[in-house]
Amino acid sequence: MAFRVLVTDKLAEEGLTLLKRAPGLELTVATKLDFEGLRAALRETDAIVIRSGTQLTAAALDDQPRLKAIVRAGVGVDNIDVPTATRQGIVVMNTPGGNTVSTAEHTMALMLALSRNVAPACAGMKAGRWDRGQYTGAQLAGKTLGIVGLGRVGLAVAQRALGFDMTVLGFDPFLSADRAAELGVESVARLDDLWGRCDYVTLHTPLTPETRNVVDATALAKMKKGARVINCARGGLIDEPALAAALDSGHIAGAAIDVFEPEPPPADHILVHHAKVLVTPHLGASTEEAQISVAIEAAGLLIDFADRGQVRFAVNMPSLDRAELDDLRLYIDLARRLGMLHAQMDRGTVKSATLRYRGEVASKNTRLITSSFAAGWMESALDSPVNLVNAEHLIKQRGIQIVEEKSSDPGDFGTMIQVEVVTDRKSYIAAGTLFGKQFVRLVKLGPYRLDAHLDGTLLIFTHRDVPGLIGFIGTTFGRAGVNIAQMNVGREHAGGEAIGIVNLDSVPSAAALDEVKNHPDILSVSVINLPPAGHVPSWMGG
Repeated sequence: MAFRVLVTDKLAEEGLTLLKRAPGLELTVATKLDFEGLRAALRETDAIVIRSGTQLTAAALDDQPRLKAIVRAGVGVDNIDVPTATRQGIVVMNTPGGNTVSTAEHTMALMLALSRNVAPACAGMKAGRWDRGQYTGAQLAGKTLGIVGLGRVGLAVAQRALGFDMTVLGFDPFLSADRAAELGVESVARLDDLWGRCDYVTLHTPLTPETRNVVDATALAKMKKGARVINCARGGLIDEPALAAALDSGHIAGAAIDVFEPEPPPADHILVHHAKVLVTPHLGASTEEAQISVAIEAAGLLIDFADRGQVRFAVNMPSLDRAELDDLRLYIDLARRLGMLHAQMDRGTVKSATLRYRGEVASKNTRLITSSFAAGWMESALDSPVNLVNAEHLIKQRGIQIVEEKSSDPGDFGTMIQVEVVTDRKSYIAAGTLFGKQFVRLVKLGPYRLDAHLDGTLLIFTHRDVPGLIGFIGTTFGRAGVNIAQMNVGREHAGGEAIGIVNLDSVPSAAALDEVKNHPDILSVSVINLPPAGHVPSWMGG
């Protein structure tokens, strides 16, 4: 029986030609299917290639026993119900590299146009004016560019900026400083080390709770007077009113924005009409070459899957043996949560991670467990979805070493996973264990032993071991209407330094956090957000 491929969105002819010529593939192109037509076509389809137009909802994917693979010709998979696809045993793949060059070139185009006042000068001439004296610009050569996010696009921008004789700084905790240096980029450990050194700042990071408004009033104030800001990544990365104020004051010389939240932006958007802002309607990937590239990449992924069963750039986890998955589920969940915990710690540039398996877990398939840690560690740092399939590969690509150590000696617990992450600033250690057959626990943080729940909102604070401090925290959060679910304290000896972990039912206000931080006996405070107890991602069948 032929392997049937359905294409339901416009795909460049170069990609269609590859699919037509592939031995054993039977291609159908149907770009105007309604919901019922899509459902019917999927029943006779082994794989589907889509772009952003087709909505593969849970209802569309439900009860489709023949469908084996979905390939998204592009990066985003918002139009695919990935959890449903995973439960149905359908592999979902995307094409993360196809738009890289086009987006990097658009970034450079905006940087150049902004520097040389291309848009207002063009508008002036079309209006019959010769305003040569008003549009003296700035050259890129000799200037310093700061890149926030050194993934595919960020590194492509760096390569091009170096060609313009710029000095390039970069911030990305998941690219080692040595690897960055090999690529001609000076890596900085903190964003605060980047803002004040740059003539230009460009953003190439996903939008997450941690990166939302990463360029805020504080960051803008730290930038050089006359700096320029470019965003071709995601709307929401810049505090727009703060940027408008910095432009009005003259502290920031200009900005170029290609992405908005929402899209299209409202007619009265504060930046769209600002005289010092160059705007484009999300054109980063809108080139003929990018459309051809993603089509060819999508066709290649599907041909490899149909011919050899090879899975690349998967955004979910292909089916595991059910017995093995059930046996490993708690270990995988624990490792992922340890990864998410490490990702939210205050840290420098990551160099390596060592996972130490002790007791019963040492006899398990630790490769999968390590991949789960890597997925939790990286999932908020990348645009592309991260799972058991691609997590370790992505980390190795960034020059970060992951090491496994195993010991059957159970020590103090029947099973324990300890993770040590080494950065250019210090080492961070966290260890967890299983409690019964349904709970995971944090049993060590740094040198401190404790017993804390690894779910929900965690307030982690280091402090001097003095009387009354726990009561102070309870009272402070009580006044703020934040309920404390659990509290654990660990210390090495009485009267020394100690650590506390408080599980909260809701995220405390900034005012409540400031009150806790300002207590003279509290040394540091971090808020960590983890999934609810029992919640697992789609690649674990969640």
